[in-house]
Amino acid sequence: MTDPDPRPTNRRVPAPKPAPDPVTTEPPASEPAVEDVPPPPPPRRPLNLRPLWWTLGSAAVLGVLAASWFLLPIRTVTVQGHERLSEAQVRRLAGLTPEFGWLYYGRWRAGGLARSPWIEAATVTRRFPDTVVVRVREREPFARWKRPGGEIVTLAEDGTVLPGARNVAGLPLISGWGPDRRAEALALTRALRRYNVQSVAYTPSGFTAATPTTTAWSGDLATLLKYAGAIVQFPDQEIHIYPWGVSVQ
Repeated sequence: MTDPDPRPTNRRVPAPKPAPDPVTTEPPASEPAVEDVPPPPPPRRPLNLRPLWWTLGSAAVLGVLAASWFLLPIRTVTVQGHERLSEAQVRRLAGLTPEFGWLYYGRWRAGGLARSPWIEAATVTRRFPDTVVVRVREREPFARWKRPGGEIVTLAEDGTVLPGARNVAGLPLISGWGPDRRAEALALTRALRRYNVQSVAYTPSGFTAATPTTTAWSGDLATLLKYAGAIVQFPDQEIHIYPWGVSVQ
């Protein structure tokens, strides 16, 4: 039978399912292109200016030194104390050549003064701006020495040979043979100076001293000096002096 007035029938309709999120499909990433890139240049080293500064500094110093050489030459030289050496000889020994730089003059330049047998002592003084004063003390001829070969030379009191000495004929003459006893002979000559000793001779056995009037011999220097007064007591005699007494002939 058919229902003449159909009524709506409630049906449970399931909710529609949500639509899934759209999936975006991306094309696969392509590999990056590789390009040939040149390597970076090496880092620059910092410029080293030290050699340049050294060169410039050295050139400046040399310039100053050269200028001081020419601007401060030695123009005045005073030599004092010389008697037997000439002023020119002292200047040459002191290295004082014309126009030498005053600033650079020193002991190294004046070494010839110390090497000269005639100069016993020397003092060199620089005075600004261009003056040098040289004071010398010379050795004096004291005696003559007859060398074993026969040559006669002049000696200073300390035994230094003085070459080229003049007017020395009146000095006492020292001679001898055997071991060199020159130092003792000089000491005897010095001690007998007041007796006007003219010669002193030495041998291995002793010393003989001669004055214008007397000759004295002794085997020992100390004994001869101790009894040297006998030279005056016994003029015109030959005297032999021993440790125990004096013999007169």
